Amino acid sequence: MLETLISSKTRIKLLLKFFLNSNTTAYLRNLESEFGESTNGIRVELNKFESAGMLLSEKEGNKKVFRANTKHPLFGEIHNIILKYVGIDRIIQNVVKRLGDIKKVFLVGEFSKGLDSDVIDLILVGDIDKVYLINLIDKSEQMINRKIRYLTYTNDEFEKINLKTYKPHPVLLWNAEA
Repeated sequence: MLETLISSKTRIKLLLKFFLNSNTTAYLRNLESEFGESTNGIRVELNKFESAGMLLSEKEGNKKVFRANTKHPLFGEIHNIILKYVGIDRIIQNVVKRLGDIKKVFLVGEFSKGLDSDVIDLILVGDIDKVYLINLIDKSEQMINRKIRYLTYTNDEFEKINLKTYKPHPVLLWNAEA
């Protein structure tokens, strides 16, 4: 879908990198090794995003580190498009809303780093019917053509874990309390 609208594969990778998880930061050489592409192509796209105000940059030593400008008027819209591209919006719609007493859902793994992957890793918190969850996950995987890997925690179990051990920090996708 996104490839039809945006012909630059580098641009799509950068959108995933910065707009899926707004806490993501990266610098040019890091992106070069991560994407397996030349620095020139990546630099051109970074400069376009920065001049449009969609990315912000700051110097850290001799590195120019980029991050998404969450205050840009289009940030929320682009973030939602990226969620739809990945299929996370359908997971929320088909799994989370039907499971009942779900308190929180976090995105972890490759997607939380802003990298495309065939597997979506989730942490689900709440009182979960695991048999029903497996059924919903199977249906969702067929709809989005990606595998879904998940961890479930009760509210008490979740309070005992330290999310800071996940690198990068998990992305909160759903919060029943919000």
